[in-house]
Amino acid sequence: MGTYQRARPAGPPAAAARGRPGGIGRATSPEAERVSDDLRRHAGEFLDERRRVARLSLVAAGAMGVVAAYQVGVLRRLPEPPLRLFDAERVDASGEAYQLFKTPDAALGLAGYAVTLALAGAGSADRWRQRPWLPLALAAKVAADAAGGVYLTAEQASKHGRFCSWCLAASAASVAMVPHVLPEARAAAACLLGR
Repeated sequence: MGTYQRARPAGPPAAAARGRPGGIGRATSPEAERVSDDLRRHAGEFLDERRRVARLSLVAAGAMGVVAAYQVGVLRRLPEPPLRLFDAERVDASGEAYQLFKTPDAALGLAGYAVTLALAGAGSADRWRQRPWLPLALAAKVAADAAGGVYLTAEQASKHGRFCSWCLAASAASVAMVPHVLPEARAAAACLLGR
């Protein structure tokens, strides 16, 4: 395995974007610049799968952000498709949606998807060899996200008989991440086991 230049890389090479030495703020390192280049400019070694997980995390986080805005009173209404099946306002205003830590569940979901996004972006292309715990942690987090999405969908069906379309979008994105984390997780597990 190896990496290669993407046909349409994002932005300049990290070394060309390096800040001036000294000054206030963080320093760079060759490892940090490699992560930057791998994520933005390279393909191969599971990078495309990691980008798909990142995209789906952002979709799910966006959906949870809209629901969270309703749950804290920033939005007065939640737009929904005009079908009897959907009633996000009722589902997301219920006490069940505020039970865990007595806080809006969409805010917790938003924080959770931020963690998933960070895990998808953490490490260089060969992290499955150098830091195999990262792909394994991402796979475990994605599995938890998917299970949580399925559970919350079942809860909406059984308790309300209606669904939040925003929540369904986040749940679908969570389930869709699963096949994208498995190849890198398998390679990391094999590396840990010395195969």
